[in-house]
Amino acid sequence: MVPHPPRRPGSDEQAVTPPAGAGHGPGRRAVLRGGLVAAAGVAATAAVSSCQVGSNGSSTVATTRPAAAGSEPTDAATVAFRGARQAGVVTDPQPFAAFVGLDLPKGADRDTCRRLMGVWTDDIERLMAARGPLTDLEAELAQVPSRLTVTVGVGPGFYAAADLRAHAPSWLAPLPRFSIDRLDQAWRQTDVVLQVRADSPVAVAHATRRLVVGADPLANQVWVQRGFREPLTATDAGLPFRNQFGQIDGTVQPATNGPDDPLLWIGAGDPKPPKGLAGGTSMVIRRIAMNMDTWDRADRVARENAIGRRLDNGAPLTGTKPTDHPNLQAKDALGFPVIDDASHLRRAMPAQPHERILRAPYAYDDPPVGSARTNTGLVFVAFQADPVRQFVPIQTRLAEADLMNIWTTPIGSSVYAVLPGAGAGETLGQALLS
Repeated sequence: MVPHPPRRPGSDEQAVTPPAGAGHGPGRRAVLRGGLVAAAGVAATAAVSSCQVGSNGSSTVATTRPAAAGSEPTDAATVAFRGARQAGVVTDPQPFAAFVGLDLPKGADRDTCRRLMGVWTDDIERLMAARGPLTDLEAELAQVPSRLTVTVGVGPGFYAAADLRAHAPSWLAPLPRFSIDRLDQAWRQTDVVLQVRADSPVAVAHATRRLVVGADPLANQVWVQRGFREPLTATDAGLPFRNQFGQIDGTVQPATNGPDDPLLWIGAGDPKPPKGLAGGTSMVIRRIAMNMDTWDRADRVARENAIGRRLDNGAPLTGTKPTDHPNLQAKDALGFPVIDDASHLRRAMPAQPHERILRAPYAYDDPPVGSARTNTGLVFVAFQADPVRQFVPIQTRLAEADLMNIWTTPIGSSVYAVLPGAGAGETLGQALLS
C-alpha cells in the first residue's frame, strides 16, 4: 500500500503563502519531496492522447507532445481562477455539474477554515489551469481543460466555526419553510459547498474527487448532487436551460455585463457590505423532484397552461418569442385569461424591480429508489446579492399558487455566501478570515 504523499502550497508559477496558523505540525503540503516529484516528472514526459471537441461539434483525437513537468497544456479552453470575483457565476453554463456539500469537523475553528481555504485555493487554481494538484496520481485526467470552473460558498456553520457570526450577512440562514416543501435531511444545509462545472463529465468527476479528498480531514463530504444540461452551441447560445419536462427555464435573466450588478454582486449596491464579501454573491440550491409519471398523463394544452409558455420555443402564450413580454390582461374567446392566474410564468414574475435572480439550474436523472420508475428532477441554483429580498418573494408566490406544484416537490434547500475571488497571492476567504 502506497502512503498518501504530503502536500505543499504553491503552484508552478507562484507560491501561495500559507494562511496564518497553517503550520501547526507537519501539514499535508509542508514536506513534498522525493518520490512524488520524481513520479510527476516521469508522468509529465509521457505523450497523452485525448479526445477534443472541434469547433463544428465533431470529436477529434489530438496528441499532446511530450512536455516538461509543470508545463502549460496546449489547449487554451481554460477559465481564469484569479480575479475579484469567482468563476462559475456568470460563466456560460457548462453542460455537466456537481454540487458538493461538506461539513467542517467537530471542534473546527478559524484556523481550520483558513487551512481549508488554503488547500482549495491551490488545488482549484491548478485544476482550472488544466493541471492536477501536486498529490494527484491521475494528473492526466486534468489535462483536458473543458472550461472547468469551481465555485466555493460557505454556510452558517462556517461562520460559527470561525467565530464570525457577528459578521455573517443577515440572509445567511435557512429559507422559510414553504408549504410545498418536503425537505429530506439527505440534502440539508452544509457548512461549505463546491460547485464544479465543466464541458466534460470526466473533468467534473476528477476535480470533485480531488477537492473532496484534498479537504480531508478539514471538511467531510455530506452530499453530492450531479446535474446536466444541453451544451451551448453557436445556434443556441442565447437560449436558457430546458428541463426534463421540456420546459424552457430561466427565460428572463438579469444582465451580467454591468447594469444589473447590484442584483447579483454583494457590494455593488451596498456601500457597507458584510465583512469579506464584497465581490461575492449568494447561492441558493433547491433540489426539486419531478413526477414524470403524472406529467406524462398531462396533454400539451394542460402543460402549456400550467407553465404559461409554449413548450416549443419558450414564448409566453401571448407572444411568439421567448423574450416577448407577456400580456397578462389578454383573454381568450370565452373570457378566460390566456395566461392562467396560477401559471408558473405569472407567479414567478417579479412584483418589484429587485425581485430578479440569476438562474443556473441543472437536471438530474438518478437511479430509481425502491418501486419508483424514475428519480428525476432539478438542481435549481440561483445567484443573487440578497436571497431574502430577491428570491424569497418569488418562492413565496410559487408556493401559494403555482400549477407546476402538481408535478414538482422541493426536497432539498440550502443557502451559501459565495466568497469573492482571490487576487494574486491571496487565498479564498482571506479578507473574511483575517
